[in-house]
Parts: sequence; structure tokens; C-alpha cells
Amino acid sequence: MSRNFVTIVSGLPRSGTSMMMQMIEAGGIPALTDGIRAADRDNPKGYYEFEPVKQTKEDASWVPGAEGMVVKMVYKLLYDLPAGREYRVVFMRRNLDEVLTSQKKMLDRLGRAGGSLEDERMKQLFVQQLGEFDRWIAAQPSFQRLDVDYKDAIENPREQIARLNEFLGGDLDTEAMARVVEPTLYRNKA
Repeated sequence: MSRNFVTIVSGLPRSGTSMMMQMIEAGGIPALTDGIRAADRDNPKGYYEFEPVKQTKEDASWVPGAEGMVVKMVYKLLYDLPAGREYRVVFMRRNLDEVLTSQKKMLDRLGRAGGSLEDERMKQLFVQQLGEFDRWIAAQPSFQRLDVDYKDAIENPREQIARLNEFLGGDLDTEAMARVVEPTLYRNKA
């Protein structure tokens, strides 16, 4: 199938975006990654990142080559994507307490201090920012969005894969996608 759109996996950090990238790639859509950030204990199958997305506001030259592929972007970077293309966004949702716990554990393992904000304040900021993002993306004619809850993707993968398959064109290898899901990696639960 020819996909004349860019598939984007987005969400908050630590919300299951790397797992979703793996699933979509296993389903048959090539992943746009650079391999710079290596797999580690926090993401044993890799991060699936592509550094140029961080500079999209200054240089969006990578976007035309991403058509027919899947790329991972933090939701705030979607504001910088150029108009005139079709984007299908798979937006990962995860319990905010789990996101914050996972982020703290990762930063501790890396020996880095977290932000200076308390968890409750950080949750408030996430809720506010995600609300702004939800309103913005709903008004963008170039964007279609499918929300996927991380816990549902782990606990009911076939149901979520069916939704993904329909959203991304209906020709994905759903069995290969299901084999990617590893419930043992769902370690930081609320």
C-alpha cells in the first residue's frame, strides 16, 4: 500500500512511544530513526529516535522523506511541522503518575537530577499542555489522530492493533505487531 502521509508516534516521555514505534515497524511501516540513542535498561529494545525532528522549526527538510514512514516526536514538536502534508498521529496516553515514576527512575539510573518541580505541579503542567495540544491538533486539517492508552496496548494488544491497522490503512501485519508487546516491560504502574 502506498502511504501518502507521515505517520507520527507521539505523547509524553515514558508513555510507550518506543513500544508503539516497534509495533508499527513490525506491522510493515519503515521507521525513520538514526540509532544515535542506544537501547538501555529503560528501553531495552531501543528509543527509536531521529535527531532532526528536534530542529524541525529551523529545518523541516526531513519531512518529505518521511512520507510512508513512521517517526517519533514529542508532542510539542508537532506544532513545528509544515502545513501542506498529511500527518497521522498515534498519540500515546499513560497515567501521569506512571509517567512521572518512570521518568524519575530513568533519571536516577542515569545519575541525573530531575526537574525542580514537585510531582503535583508537573502533573498540572502536563494536563494544561496536553489540553492546549488537544485543542490545537483538533483544529489542524492536515492532522488525523488516534489515541492509544499504554495500559490498554499492553493488556489488550489485539484490540488496539485492530484500531491501529484501520487508522494506518488496513494492511499491517497484525500478528507481527502483537509479538512486539511485552507485558513484563510494564514496570512502573500507578
